[in-house]
Amino acid sequence: MRVLFVKLSSLGDVIQTLPALHDVRAAFPSATVDWVVEEAFAPLLAANADGLARVIPIAQRRWRHSRFAAATRAERARFIAELQAEPYDAVIDFQGLIKSALVARQARLAPGGSRYTYANASEACGYEWPVRYMVDQPVPMPRRVHAVQRYRLLAAGALGHALQGRADYDLRLARGGQGREVLLAHGTTRPDNEWPQSHWVALGQRLQAAGWPVCLPYAGDAERAFAEETCAAIGKGARVLPRMSLAELPARMAACAGVVGVDSGLSHLAVALDLPHVQIFSQPRAWRAGPVDTPHQLPVGGDHTPGVDEVWHTWERAWAARPAAAAAAVQG
Repeated sequence: MRVLFVKLSSLGDVIQTLPALHDVRAAFPSATVDWVVEEAFAPLLAANADGLARVIPIAQRRWRHSRFAAATRAERARFIAELQAEPYDAVIDFQGLIKSALVARQARLAPGGSRYTYANASEACGYEWPVRYMVDQPVPMPRRVHAVQRYRLLAAGALGHALQGRADYDLRLARGGQGREVLLAHGTTRPDNEWPQSHWVALGQRLQAAGWPVCLPYAGDAERAFAEETCAAIGKGARVLPRMSLAELPARMAACAGVVGVDSGLSHLAVALDLPHVQIFSQPRAWRAGPVDTPHQLPVGGDHTPGVDEVWHTWERAWAARPAAAAAAVQG
């Protein structure tokens, strides 16, 4: 059986789809799985996601700025040729948007193959209703469901397997949490997810005073300036990490003691790496996107923007509940 995943973006959503890949491989060990994803996130999957035969990059975000340019047309033609190089028994559109359904429709089906997506919207989840008419078999969804569970249910409904156990992300890395440095994942593309810089400074100082040096990553000039200013204010021991590709970042994060971050792709990566983690929510989305069923990974805030004390005490709880292997490594 050959299966195509269509999940184009964003970083956090791509990471949260990985447990569905694990489920498919566990239920069908001989299955071949390919994945269409935006070009920016392709290196992350290619370098770190276990069990993918092909990662097929697409450049929809870039192409829309030059739709009719000759170079764009040529790139699009090469993408379609790569997409249609193999026939699929199942094409699963995890995005549930018209743009992703159009990609799914361009894939080539094997005899008896089908295309699948969501039959209905779920609360606080992206969905465009025409997509149910753009596939062969829409799969009904609960009205209120966590994002990871929604992806897992879609794959299970499409392929007919039962879900087993908690989500497994199947990254090609040892589980993290065995270092001492705490990564502060401050960056977000959504202004309503931001946490005040003064809070990051106060939290960083408190962490360092308790023996956890802190590091801040960045992507882009604005995040770099924020990270440099924050580290300077925190003081000695705080540092800005070198800029890294998405292919390199998981290994660097796995070497940390844990992560405190806003609701962003890096926070979802911290969950995937099984790191002690506090995920800061400034809007009521924790039930949909936050960590679940893991005492060392905890959401904070949601109906309010949490203060420094609340985040600090949540970090203490997460650290105390860290997995035994990570605790032994740190103590050793």
